[in-house]
Amino acid sequence: MAYTMTPTPAGPVGSQYCVCKVELSVCGQNLLDRDVTSKSDPFCVLFMEVNGKWVELDRTETAVNNLNPAFAKKFIVDYHFEEVQKLKFALFDQDKSSMQLYEHDFLGEFSCTLGMIVSSKKITRTLLLGNGKPAGKGMITIAAQELSDNRVITLSMAGRKLDKKDLFGKSDPFLEFYKPGDDGKWMLVHRTEVIKYTLDPVWKPFTVPLVSLCDGDVEKLIKVMCYDYDSDGGHDFIGEFQTSAARMCEAQDAFPLELECINPKKQKKKKNYKNSGIIIVKSCKITRDFSFLDYILGGCQLMFTVGIDFTASNGNPRDPSSLHYINPMGTNEYLSAIWAVGQIIQDYDSDKMFPALGFGAQLPPDWKVSHEFAINFNPTNPFCSGVEGIVQAYSACLPHIRFYGPTNFSPIINHVARFAAQATQQEAASQYFILLIITDGVISDMDETRHAVVQASKLPMSIIIVGVGNADFAAMEFLDGDSRVLRSHTGEEAVRDIVQFVPFRDFRNAPKETLAKAVLAELPQQVVQYFKHQNLPPINSEPA
Repeated sequence: MAYTMTPTPAGPVGSQYCVCKVELSVCGQNLLDRDVTSKSDPFCVLFMEVNGKWVELDRTETAVNNLNPAFAKKFIVDYHFEEVQKLKFALFDQDKSSMQLYEHDFLGEFSCTLGMIVSSKKITRTLLLGNGKPAGKGMITIAAQELSDNRVITLSMAGRKLDKKDLFGKSDPFLEFYKPGDDGKWMLVHRTEVIKYTLDPVWKPFTVPLVSLCDGDVEKLIKVMCYDYDSDGGHDFIGEFQTSAARMCEAQDAFPLELECINPKKQKKKKNYKNSGIIIVKSCKITRDFSFLDYILGGCQLMFTVGIDFTASNGNPRDPSSLHYINPMGTNEYLSAIWAVGQIIQDYDSDKMFPALGFGAQLPPDWKVSHEFAINFNPTNPFCSGVEGIVQAYSACLPHIRFYGPTNFSPIINHVARFAAQATQQEAASQYFILLIITDGVISDMDETRHAVVQASKLPMSIIIVGVGNADFAAMEFLDGDSRVLRSHTGEEAVRDIVQFVPFRDFRNAPKETLAKAVLAELPQQVVQYFKHQNLPPINSEPA
């Protein structure tokens, strides 16, 4: 997305590996009429591209006599952010009861990636015939929704005057939470820690998915059992009670909910039995634990910038041994890295305008060294249209610059960080910046780069570094804080790990998709981690 240094109004703009299920709803408008005596009877078939072939995933029901169908049956697809998932929606007019598609009249089709649908949440497009021409006035509308209950429940529990079970001391109480299973038996869902030597325990607050605790049904009964811990595993039963998430949510910080803990055997035996103590719900809150897909469906745009290393160590681009030499196939390791990352990220940016910057080269006319120049030589508008635009600008600039040095990363990191800092003024989860740096090796300004990364870790920004060639990439591994926290030269720690480094040589002989998976694997959790840390929900999110 093109960004300028003017504040934009806040508002919607058009994993853990990120695997979740997406539900796709399909409607057709103004479909072709293939039936002579009545209207078409359309159904929709969904295909996914697997190893270059279209494989049928599912089909909807048939809508009888209807040129504007809204299909009740939904398509459910596994969503993988780090893959290009190509889909094809084909509409047919049902003529016979045959399962063979060639037996039915073709009404048009539409192909796109799953990324395109989720980044727009809803798209309407023209249906095309086999020859690429429009299928009359036929249109298709596809809407996406994440299929997961992302609510979590946070409980803060305590006890008062619990029964004493130990001969020489007090009890060591803990709680167990159960929900009814499909087989009618109670199923354990959570166990608190043990609090030693007390009849008035205060347990640590804990958070569990609402689906785990009560299958997402706040009215469903939950059984809570209280035990006295014994190291031999023969825990003594203190008492139990039944409640529901809705009931526990009545607890407020100033008004805790008190529930009697009952031992049914004691209750039967003793006439004057009251209870075996009180369990207190100090607070109970249901909130949403937002996923990467929630933020994307909410309208968050991924802002992609490329930084390319034009230092002399790459070799003369006219020499076949150079890393910038474009081979007869029209590619090199720099281009492969740009394609691998760009083709996935471009689906998540509505205007597909990407700044492409170079560093470490001398530029005409005065041959001064620059560490952040627009590779299209237009400093006020460094944007390239789509990944193809970056590739064209890169190829065009090679003959006009002189490779030089040193290899300074910090100017480009700080360049993108300025825009990311500006985006934080919106106080909304609307933009997240991704800088792809492609380099052949050793960083010259390590102290400044470390400082720049530590500062950028506070912003909505991630850095992907792809190392090309066969150099020693130890410094890059150091920036990628997977094994330890990155510190700046002043000792300040990075708030979170935002650098992902991969050496291209590990992927030279692998299918091109594997590079994208490795490079983008950590990105969804980095996006979620940042917005959660800032307490920013997705733009269009519903309360829990």
